[in-house]
Amino acid sequence: MSGAKLLIPISLGFAFVLMAMPQFIGYFKMKKMGQAIREEGPQGHLAKTGTPTMGGVVFLISIVLSSIIMGIWQKELTPSFWSVIFILTLYGLLGFLDDFIKVFKKRNMGLNSKQKLIGQIIGGIILYAIMKMDGMSDELFIPLLGDVNLGFFFGVFAVIWLVGFSNAVNLTDGIDGLVAGLGTISFGTYAIIAYNQDQIGVLLICLTTVGALLGFLVFNKKPAKIFMGDVGSLALGGMLAAISILLHQEWTLLLIGLVYVLETLSVMLQVASFKLTGKRIFKMSPIHHHFELSGWSEWKIDIVFWIVGLVMSAITLGILY
Repeated sequence: MSGAKLLIPISLGFAFVLMAMPQFIGYFKMKKMGQAIREEGPQGHLAKTGTPTMGGVVFLISIVLSSIIMGIWQKELTPSFWSVIFILTLYGLLGFLDDFIKVFKKRNMGLNSKQKLIGQIIGGIILYAIMKMDGMSDELFIPLLGDVNLGFFFGVFAVIWLVGFSNAVNLTDGIDGLVAGLGTISFGTYAIIAYNQDQIGVLLICLTTVGALLGFLVFNKKPAKIFMGDVGSLALGGMLAAISILLHQEWTLLLIGLVYVLETLSVMLQVASFKLTGKRIFKMSPIHHHFELSGWSEWKIDIVFWIVGLVMSAITLGILY
């Protein structure tokens, strides 16, 4: 694809969200439905109670429609293309059910962790089966070691990778604009990798996602008019993991997604420390809340974390190319 054509999927994704989101927000406000904020969270977040949520529905629909339109035009409706769309849809559906219960049943909790985990694992197994039918090997590229054939255990790795990163992005989605900005950077980076590998189907999905997230950021930046909800964050994390596998560059997600990794580690360390010693390492986890309680504004956290994402993405591309 030429440089000019690369702007078309970005523009499609952006335009769809920009047009549809005001109506979506208006509907939630008319029905007086919004996000329930947990009392144990930062007290400053209580003012966000009632803010419309489930905005991920709009940008996920935008990604699917824009990607299929572009895929038909470019004749790139490949198994890899449909694999990512499948993960987007399934993980988005899990998040949708979780959000639906919270919003429409007016509860703080939606699906329990076991229900979500089962759905995520099933998605990973199906993705692995699709990849095997498409002829993908069970080799995992490990820097310094090269390709290592894991056999059956590559399927186990794929499931863990998908579940881990879908939950990691979900944990990161705790303040206005953070994941929308980080996601734009992450998918933009994978668009470059896909372009260099000539994987046009994956490239189209990455580009439409960049456009959709930029459109969403217009409404999600502080002060957020809408939150993405689990429907958005679970799907985005699953997509990133699936794309890294399909591009045979799984290790890159540890760098490109370093912020997601650190957010998850902060929760794990906090829980382990409290259970073992009764003491907390951070004022609150995930770690973006620690910085909030340390006096950082949400904008400052966004900008610093976005810069980390940009720097790590640049380092990744420098290593690859």
